[in-house]
Amino acid sequence: MRLTKLGHACVQISKDDRTIVIDPGAFSTGAEEALAGADAVMITHEHFDHFDADALRKAMAARPSLEVWTSRVVAENLADLGGRVHQVGHGDAVTVAGFDVHVYGEDHEILHPDVPPIPNTGFLVDGEVFHPGDALTVPSEPVPTLCLPGNAPWLKAAELFTYTREVRPERAYLIHDGLLNDIGVQVMNKNAFKAGEEIGKEFTRLAPGESVELGGP
Repeated sequence: MRLTKLGHACVQISKDDRTIVIDPGAFSTGAEEALAGADAVMITHEHFDHFDADALRKAMAARPSLEVWTSRVVAENLADLGGRVHQVGHGDAVTVAGFDVHVYGEDHEILHPDVPPIPNTGFLVDGEVFHPGDALTVPSEPVPTLCLPGNAPWLKAAELFTYTREVRPERAYLIHDGLLNDIGVQVMNKNAFKAGEEIGKEFTRLAPGESVELGGP
């Protein structure tokens, strides 16, 4: 299995001749090209940095076989596309383009104390890669590879440490870093390195377009 970071919160996962894309939003790099070759798309929630409706609709118009698995609000936004859009929620287990996907999480992390959180669905792909979206969801099964949010208006450094202690992945690759300048990236990387060091694992950041091969201990 190959994991490729496409900028900010977007990743591409490929195995054999199948490819899925998760969270191709407005800050993604190379997402348009990835969508053009994707077998399926998964979207955790409706925020624009995870869900670019115009780009996704364009890709789906160009590829009639392309289907989407997503949270309730995004599914409602794309309801005119009919059976090509599949709503999923916490506890679901589905097959997406030949990948086994378990869905974890219900709510986005709190952004405003007086506003209820929006739905957020995290995806564990083939029991290997977990993309939590904008939530610090801890799946009820092991997570070998964590797509670790590194920076967000809803995230504090202390929460990053607590989250990785709870999930205890074998490896983590930083995502959700599109708002940072070079100094911010350095600070984020330092925190992530320390978080991994605490549990005896290596946490790193992939540059947009960079890939890693997964499947080992």
